[in-house]
Amino acid sequence: MSDTNQAGPGAVSEPVVVPLPTAPASLNAQAPQMVIAQRQGPSFLARAVWFVLIGWWLAAIVIVIAYVLALSILGLPFAFYLFNRIPAFLTLRGRSRTYQVETAADGSRHLIAANVKQRPMLIRAVWFILVGFWFGAIWMGVAYVLCVLIVTMPFGLAMFNRVGAVMTLLRY
Repeated sequence: MSDTNQAGPGAVSEPVVVPLPTAPASLNAQAPQMVIAQRQGPSFLARAVWFVLIGWWLAAIVIVIAYVLALSILGLPFAFYLFNRIPAFLTLRGRSRTYQVETAADGSRHLIAANVKQRPMLIRAVWFILVGFWFGAIWMGVAYVLCVLIVTMPFGLAMFNRVGAVMTLLRY
């Protein structure tokens, strides 16, 4: 119910791996590496203007439309598509992505998008029907108010990034 490979406004490009100065061979056989995720998309000023003129009311409309879609089983995938993109509608900022380092058999390390094991679908479906649907509405209402207050916007965006976990026990 979540799309972890989101492209679009504010999406993070593929990270750049920059080798750090090589450590002495006695300390580490491989040189340590630092990961730098480069952001693409509109500047801060463009995002601020978007939020003030369009984002705050567009996000509210998207939340209502997504909830109407969630009322039907056929509309549920589209609803979660919209829920997962609320930060982009609000501020042109894409979802945060989680990465993990994987070491290959030859000793090389690769940075890959994290793939977290999910709870069983039956448990997630029961949670959504009994708790997630109404708790998600409250959660997004609070997140929306925090975003509109501007000073507390980072907290509101963090809450929007976790809507899937609140509504369907999605693990990130």
